[in-house]
Amino acid sequence: MRTIIIEDEKPAARKLERILSLFSDIELVATIHSVEEGINFFKNKPHPDLIFSDIVLGDGLSFDIFEQITTKSFIIYTTAFDNYTLKAFKLNSIDYLLKPIMEEDLRNALEKYKSFVPQEQHYNNLNFKELIKKEKSSLSRILVKIGYNLKVLQTNEISCFYSENKIVYARTSERSFPTDFTLDELQENLDESKFFRVNRQFVINLDFIKNIHTSPYYKVEMQFQPEEEITVSRERVKDFKDWLSK
Repeated sequence: MRTIIIEDEKPAARKLERILSLFSDIELVATIHSVEEGINFFKNKPHPDLIFSDIVLGDGLSFDIFEQITTKSFIIYTTAFDNYTLKAFKLNSIDYLLKPIMEEDLRNALEKYKSFVPQEQHYNNLNFKELIKKEKSSLSRILVKIGYNLKVLQTNEISCFYSENKIVYARTSERSFPTDFTLDELQENLDESKFFRVNRQFVINLDFIKNIHTSPYYKVEMQFQPEEEITVSRERVKDFKDWLSK
């Protein structure tokens, strides 16, 4: 496996290089430290089979590389946060490892990569969208910003997500937190057994439903929610009832 590392922190890059050296089937061909260096590499060098990429680099996000350069290489993202999970899985990602990277996690990621690549099939013929749809996991936590501070929210602590003035908020027992997501992204990537989009404005968590009124229309009361009432749109009522009964 021809492999490259994209990592701006040299200690982290050296640690990953050491772990990868334990695998005899990996050939590390380059270590890249910036967005600019990455773009130059992909423009002028053969693309590898596999990329290990941090997300936040000194001169931008590694996503900037892959939005400018089309590659069919598989990508395993390595980062300290999982707030970028949604975008990562849109850009050829097959796994998302949170730092500090452990050998066992990396080994599992490599096994997943190998399962994607039948020996008789060339990498360029793989359908990434189908693989990603099949393998990606649902969001388990999100990162929100509070002033100059960051806070990690577990999705199982969130009563509902709602849109207000073009911003999507996550409501917990503590308060409402602004997020960087859209409701469409959340609907696609949250655990569908727990979360349901009842209308254009709200995605609710099954575990926080307090009461459901059915007349004259379906209205849901959550343990924690904004002042606005939560109604189930008419076209979603049947799906909502089916979701409740699963």
